[in-house]
Amino acid sequence: MSTTRVALVQLDSGRDRQTNLDQLEHWVLAAAKDGAQLIVTPEYSDVRGDTQWLQQNATPIPGLVTDHMASLARRTGAWIHLGSMHERRSDDHRLGNTSVTFSPDGEIVAQYRKVHLYDAVVNGLEYRESDDFCHGQHLQNVQVGELNLGLSICYDMRFAELFRTLRARGANVLVVPAAFNVHTGRDHWEVLLRARAIENQCYVLAAAQIGGPGPAMPCLGRSMIIDPWGTVLACMPDHPGYICADLDPARVQRMRESLPAWLHRRGDLYPISS
Repeated sequence: MSTTRVALVQLDSGRDRQTNLDQLEHWVLAAAKDGAQLIVTPEYSDVRGDTQWLQQNATPIPGLVTDHMASLARRTGAWIHLGSMHERRSDDHRLGNTSVTFSPDGEIVAQYRKVHLYDAVVNGLEYRESDDFCHGQHLQNVQVGELNLGLSICYDMRFAELFRTLRARGANVLVVPAAFNVHTGRDHWEVLLRARAIENQCYVLAAAQIGGPGPAMPCLGRSMIIDPWGTVLACMPDHPGYICADLDPARVQRMRESLPAWLHRRGDLYPISS
């Protein structure tokens, strides 16, 4: 098996969609020049702002945002996973919080709509993501060379059952784009990401937003690449940019063989369907 060089882009997306896409293009091109074969961007890579602004700036799939990303994939020859965008839907006034994976020839090969929505009270402030977004109804894995990506978005990371199911479906890499609130993120972000890596013996790719406008801000940042032992291979400083690491699927296989916890599950007591 060969290694795959991956890059995570960290953004501070604002209200101007074109400015965000320009910044995204800058970092994607830089990561590709650095040899990245798979590039992952954060949640809300297209635009951030209040509810009315997001409704005005949401786009369909395919549409303006996905056309731009498809062009970038073709220009770089890299796989690009757009962590999420605001998807305008014809069957619901609410938006989709949707990730899109592009092959090197610019084709859309996978879409995933966030299945767990953030309805919570944090630091005295109430969040009601379900007022503005619809729940996704499907889980998604996507094959990228020797990497099987199990897809998720932000709040999904709190639901271990989701990631166990993605592992059961063949994942050796878990992708967690996020716009993680700084109040919870200071205590929970790294802990949860490393736990998902360790318990599933998978790499974790967590591309994040930092700062930013909107009611759920500021965001923590701290984009991370974590190996299947739970070791942080790379962590992004507190500004926009990108980080890279080389993923080795053979390392995942060796670790699973030497510590075969997956085979020791008591499926008769707690079944996990694939």
